[in-house]
Amino acid sequence: MRVLVTRPLAQAAEWVEALRSHGIDAVALPLIAIVPPSDPLAVVDSWANLAGRRLVVFVSPNAALQFFARAPAGWAWPEHTRVASPGPGTTRTLIALGVPPRVIDAPADDAPQFDSETLWCSLQMRDWHGASVLLVRGPQGRDWLAARLAERGAVVDTLAAYERETPHLDATESALLDQALTAPRRFVWLFSSSEAIDHLQKLTSRRGDPGEAIWRASRALATHPRIAQRARDAGFAAILESRPTPSAVVACIQSIRP
Repeated sequence: MRVLVTRPLAQAAEWVEALRSHGIDAVALPLIAIVPPSDPLAVVDSWANLAGRRLVVFVSPNAALQFFARAPAGWAWPEHTRVASPGPGTTRTLIALGVPPRVIDAPADDAPQFDSETLWCSLQMRDWHGASVLLVRGPQGRDWLAARLAERGAVVDTLAAYERETPHLDATESALLDQALTAPRRFVWLFSSSEAIDHLQKLTSRRGDPGEAIWRASRALATHPRIAQRARDAGFAAILESRPTPSAVVACIQSIRP
């Protein structure tokens, strides 16, 4: 049984390594391509105004990576600007990029989920009236956290620091997809984004309709209930849910080994 890790390339490589270290046959099949933003100057301009922000929210590791890719030379994070992260992966990326850990708000490592709702538990007790907040994400995204901050009186701006696209598969990735469609019971799809499922459907439709029987025979492991529901909508019948941590995913995979 082979696990297909569908995260964007950089994060997929990390997860493949983590799963293999536990004896799991994992391979990367990135279903989300990360590309530069259509308006890179907007990212550059945001750096000039950081000191006036009360809070900057990074929704993912890629949001952080793409934002800091356009940082000015000799930058220093403003002392009074806090940073919010939805989970450990984003937090690790921010710290590696040079953000002081003392300014980062994030869910606990043992939180049941790493999402906007859990992050809000770390933020909701503060006074946000009149606060200037920057939400760094892709061109589209959930507005739930922005709405909660706005309800508390914050002025929230969103910044598209990158764009997500359906990937162009190379020969190896294309062959891997063919194998997964030909012998679906030999694979498990690891989904950490509903958008990855959307892109999978686009890629397979370009090859011709694989048929409902293929998806009914395919297994998916989703790291959030919303992603699990999207997999059901796509036709997956065998769906498992797991916390979005390597240890939890490993335990879930081991539970379904033949």
